[in-house]
Amino acid sequence: MAPVIAILFQFAFLYPILMSFFWISGGLYYYFRRERKERPRIDPPPLQSTPLVSVLIPCFNEGEQVRETISAALAQRYPDFEVIAINDGSKDDTAEQLNQLAAQHERLRVVHLDRNLGKANAMRMGTLAARSEYLVCIDGDALLDEYAVHWMVWHLMSGPRVGAVTGNPRIRNRSTLLGRLQVGEFSSIIGMIKRAQRVYGRLFTVSGVISAFRRTALHRIGYWSDDMITEDIDISWRLQMDHWDIRYEPRALCFILMPETLKGLWKQRLRWAQGGVEVMLRHTRDMLSWRKRRMWLVLFEYLLSVIWAYTMIFIMALWAIGLFVEMPVQLQVRSILPSWHGVILAMVCLTQFAASLIIDRRYEARVGRNYYWMIWYPIAYWLVSLLTTVTAVPKTLLKRRRKRATWVSPDRGLR
Repeated sequence: MAPVIAILFQFAFLYPILMSFFWISGGLYYYFRRERKERPRIDPPPLQSTPLVSVLIPCFNEGEQVRETISAALAQRYPDFEVIAINDGSKDDTAEQLNQLAAQHERLRVVHLDRNLGKANAMRMGTLAARSEYLVCIDGDALLDEYAVHWMVWHLMSGPRVGAVTGNPRIRNRSTLLGRLQVGEFSSIIGMIKRAQRVYGRLFTVSGVISAFRRTALHRIGYWSDDMITEDIDISWRLQMDHWDIRYEPRALCFILMPETLKGLWKQRLRWAQGGVEVMLRHTRDMLSWRKRRMWLVLFEYLLSVIWAYTMIFIMALWAIGLFVEMPVQLQVRSILPSWHGVILAMVCLTQFAASLIIDRRYEARVGRNYYWMIWYPIAYWLVSLLTTVTAVPKTLLKRRRKRATWVSPDRGLR
């Protein structure tokens, strides 16, 4: 094999393996150091005081699931809280249902916006209406675990520099192979990444479907940006660049709906990838100062993932072109089949899945049965990841600057 292609193959092969070991080691350290002997989910630690907490729920065309979401939010085992639902110009019956619920529950208040201005704007309006320093933010289709608010407030009260806490999303809909694959993804990939990043310094992002914030921290950085396609990644970077700490609390559970069609999954992951590229382009220059060095590892990890995606696409393109055109020796790719590399990658993946199963069974006793389907996950995850990343970079570069990011109703899956 030519030296140039050999180097590309080595990077494409070694990057996912090294990142897997990075996540496994950090995730297991977090588990044995912080989770294994700590209190179970249903026995949260006592608080010196129980300040008022505002639960913010932005809603856009959530008529089918808004009652479930509000009911779960109102069922919190926390003594003093309010629920604020922000109707962001919904076109369905969301407004009527919210008004009916507000008449039945004194803890619930509803803010109606006359048109869809995006989730970031809805969250900002909810914050202005809130009466609390502590804000718990969830999506309009998410079901909060009854102890989630207590766990998140415990972190916010543990130190004056804790600016945000991200919770532990769990997949509700598992009727298709894609749904079952995402159950494993959220534990073996997303949950483990958050644990590892917490150990090594900084988080790439809070979970947009469940997160808690200190209002003072949000005020210092100017709240959510309404021109970013993923406001959760942007707010995470800006908080940490302002030296606020972000915690991860796996016992703060939240049950969510995810896409179970290829079209829905593609649109969701492309939005995530585009959001990462947007944040990188906007904040990289500000991050280069020595005072913000703790964010360098997050930036470096993301840059490597983008380079890896383009490396893979380049290798595949050379192979496809070589099927029809005689390529120079330096650029010849005989095959893209992994051969013995595939065996090593499979073993690493199985190790990662086993480690995540050890960790995750604390939160879902029967989660192990979904790992039967994870044999397909490396191909599905890496393929979707590299294609969305490669697509997101030019799409972001060509995007009109400072355009407001409004939202559309996502794929809720098949239930």
